[in-house]
Amino acid sequence: MAKLAYEQISGYQSSISRTTMVLKNAQGDENIRKLEIKKLEGKNGDRSLLVFLYPNDLKDTKLLSHEMIGSDDKQWLYLPALKRVKRISSRNKSGSFMGSEFSYEDISSQNYKNYIYPKNAKIITKDGIKYFEVLRLPKDKYSGYSKQMVYIDTKENLARFGEYFDKQGRLLKKIVFENYVLIDSVYRTHKIIIKNVQNNKESTLTWDSDTIRAGLGKKDFSKRVLQ
Repeated sequence: MAKLAYEQISGYQSSISRTTMVLKNAQGDENIRKLEIKKLEGKNGDRSLLVFLYPNDLKDTKLLSHEMIGSDDKQWLYLPALKRVKRISSRNKSGSFMGSEFSYEDISSQNYKNYIYPKNAKIITKDGIKYFEVLRLPKDKYSGYSKQMVYIDTKENLARFGEYFDKQGRLLKKIVFENYVLIDSVYRTHKIIIKNVQNNKESTLTWDSDTIRAGLGKKDFSKRVLQ
């Protein structure tokens, strides 16, 4: 089931998107950011490049990710104020991505091969809709999560929401995938909401534009593009 859900959002080859990220603190105050996201599919793992466009104090901050199936992902952060590239250690992948509730781990690809599925999915009904309840355990020993529950609708086989648990087994985050759009037979989620139930903070990522099969190659995701 996890494989089928992943295949539903695969086949875009490469993409260029403009997004808005809204950070909301426990008091409800909001902070708005604009990003460009480029992605490239690969047999051994996807690649992505996130570039901040707004606000000015974050402009040109970049995160480059190389997914490594069966091994530690490689991630680099470019900080323009310091004019240097910082390698994100695998031990720090659970850390907050630029003050948001998305961790570096959340930002990287969610390939089904990076998880263990200890039991078969069961079907549950919520608000009159049937979902496959999928339990997955991260293979990466440095993951910030002990387990994740992902709920995939039985009609279109798309992940709709999930619950992520910390290393102590306590519920840490709730995630929602909304506004799926079918582009050239590929499903694209255009809104992701993640809420940290332990600190009551929330981050939302909304797609303003989205182009797939954008003609990008590996050279567009080399460390050189960071500077």
